[in-house]
Formats: sequence, structure tokens, C-alpha cells
Amino acid sequence: MGRITETVKILLIVNVIFYLGSLFIIKPIVATPLFALWFPEHPNFQYWQPLTHMFMHSFASPMHILFNMYALWMFGSPIENAIGQKRFIFFYFSAGFGAALIHTLVNYYDFQPAYDSLINLGLSRDRIFELLTQAEAQARSNPERAYSLAGFPNEVSREALISMVNSFVGSASGASGAIMGLLVAFGMLFPNASLGLLFIPVPIKAKYFIPIIVGIDLFSGVTGFSIFGANIAHWAHFGGALFGFVMMFYWKKKGLGQY
Repeated sequence: MGRITETVKILLIVNVIFYLGSLFIIKPIVATPLFALWFPEHPNFQYWQPLTHMFMHSFASPMHILFNMYALWMFGSPIENAIGQKRFIFFYFSAGFGAALIHTLVNYYDFQPAYDSLINLGLSRDRIFELLTQAEAQARSNPERAYSLAGFPNEVSREALISMVNSFVGSASGASGAIMGLLVAFGMLFPNASLGLLFIPVPIKAKYFIPIIVGIDLFSGVTGFSIFGANIAHWAHFGGALFGFVMMFYWKKKGLGQY
């Protein structure tokens, strides 16, 4: 492992400061509504959240930020050395914004069928969002976090309604989308590098390891079956990986001169 690069060092520091500040100074009950990425139709949504969500991490488990910062430390510096500081900064934040975009588009895809059905049944937009707000409040007061669909017409399937509610109430946070972009970039720049990560004891070449990780996220996003646990924004991970691949593919094709 070579010397940590300046941009990676700054990103690590900012992420840690943001996490500790949100935990002990601002407090999670305020920080999450302000800085996590919410569905654009949710009252908590703010225009700065596609940026700030990259620095927010789960307060329920420190492993979220620890794993992301470990990956940033491990992969970020070799990539910055290979492509240069300015391009690295552009790449990192573009992958993060790409993750936010794909995550939001998938949320709209899950939200819209039930919403359209409710509109066709004669419910007003205001009434639909009133019911969504009620479902969210009931879930937050319920120890099992189960949604009550009371008030929604029976003509709309329960599965469609749950997808709509999930899209509305859920928030995304973490550097994982940008990190997935870095993983893809590392695999394309150093395909034969052997990786021995925390949960895989046997070293695997990057050109095999990275597609497996991206494929797992794609599989989990499509099927809803999560191998690594609940509350993971798999489509955000895939979005970061996709944008990372497109950028790195283009740069490699054009030539990777540093700037």
C-alpha cells in the first residue's frame, strides 16, 4: 500500500467529521432528515441531498462508515495516482451523483404504478400524500416498523402499495455509490491486482472480484433478496458502478493522461 494521496486523505477526514458531528452535535434525528437522500416527493427532500448523502452513514452500526472508509483508503490512492487529482475528484463525485440518480429513478419506477392506479380511482394527489404520510408515521411508531395501509383502496394490490410506500419513506446515505465507482475503476486500471478483502479470505484478481460484487448488487436490486443484509441501497451501488464504468471506459479509450 503506497502513501495515501491528498484528496483521499481529505475525503476521509470530511466523512469522519460529518459522521461525528451528525452523531454528537447536530444529532441523528436532525441530521438524517437534512442530509440523507430522500424521495423527491417527500417533505424532507432538499436540493443539496444528492451531495450531502455521500457523507452520511448509518448511525445504527459503525461498520457502515468503517467499511466505506476502508475501501476509500484501499482503492482511492492508487486510482488518484493513476488518473490525477482533478480527474479523481470529478470521478468520485460523479459516481456518487450517478448513484443518487439511479436510486431515485428506481424509486420512481416502484412508486408510480400504485400512484397512477390511485389517481385513476379518483384520489387526489393531496389525499395520496396524506395517506403516505400517515403510513410513514404509523411505521415509525411501530416497533416492527410495519406499514399500515389503512385508507388505501382495496382495488390496488398490496404489493404495489408497499412498493410505493417504501419508495416514499426510505432515505439513502453513505459513500457506497462513489466507492462502487472506485471499485470498478480499480478493476479496470489494475485488473490483475489480487484482492483479499475483509469477508473473503482468499485473494482474488480484481478483474474477477469486482464484477462479482457489482453482479451481487444487481441481483439484489432486481430480486429484492439481499445477501449482505437489509437496508442496503443496491440500486445506488449499481448506479455508482455504472457511472464509474462509463467514465473509466471513455478515459481509457481516449488515453489516461493525468491532469
